[in-house]
Amino acid sequence: MDTLISFDGLGELLALPFVQNALVACAVLGLVAGLLTPLIVARGMAFAVHGTAELAFTGGAAALLTGFAVGIGAVAGAVLAGLVFGVLGLRHRERDSVIGVVLAFGLGLGVLMLALYDGRASNKFGLLTGSIVAVDSTNIIVLAVVAVLVVGVLAVLYRPLLFASTDPDVAVARGVPVRVLSLVFAVLIGLTTALAVPIVGAILVLSVMIAPGAAAAQVTASPVRATLLAVLFAEVSLVGGTILSLAPGLPVSGYVAALAFACYLGCRVVASVRARVPAARSS
Repeated sequence: MDTLISFDGLGELLALPFVQNALVACAVLGLVAGLLTPLIVARGMAFAVHGTAELAFTGGAAALLTGFAVGIGAVAGAVLAGLVFGVLGLRHRERDSVIGVVLAFGLGLGVLMLALYDGRASNKFGLLTGSIVAVDSTNIIVLAVVAVLVVGVLAVLYRPLLFASTDPDVAVARGVPVRVLSLVFAVLIGLTTALAVPIVGAILVLSVMIAPGAAAAQVTASPVRATLLAVLFAEVSLVGGTILSLAPGLPVSGYVAALAFACYLGCRVVASVRARVPAARSS
């Protein structure tokens, strides 16, 4: 257990510039992911997030192979995935099959690109499991630009997005442009997923993009409260996971996933207790 949880030299580690960059990146990512994840859960798009993460991995691998910044490559791959999923799989019954086909192709292509890359093995490993060392000034700039874009779009389109997510049939009947909103939302997912890949890796992106919203949905039906709780859970998972991973020197993704799961499990317990209390009173 000492090798998994340790705080030796944590103060010195927190003073390092790359650690501070990683914490800033995690805080911004937690905000953006927390805002999106309740809508992702409401729309049943967990598999789409997974597929987008794999295409972000492919874009990052292509960037490594060609000498471009990994963050920019991941963003390009994720946005392309979002557009493909939005265009080809707008109907719910087609969505999973389209995502599965594109995901398999993108993952195979990404693995091939990593095999052709003759640089450091840590760069390859970091795409899959995340690495705080990979968060540099370029990542911070890309993160800031994308975060402002995502938050700005949500500020303008949140109400119709929420309407289209919770009751798409009624939204269509009311004249809400559900098709356009689906494309826009798919791109937002792509952008945010691309930001998460360098930090938590392509394998465990779901821990950031799904778990906070799924946890919040267990304890509240209010969209506002669910969003606030999702942001809180995402921040605790990302920032807390990064801090816990520093002293042991282990991949940050495992700690982030563990904290996200703990938030979800805690909310399930709270929901279970709430359900039992009225039943006990009525009996």
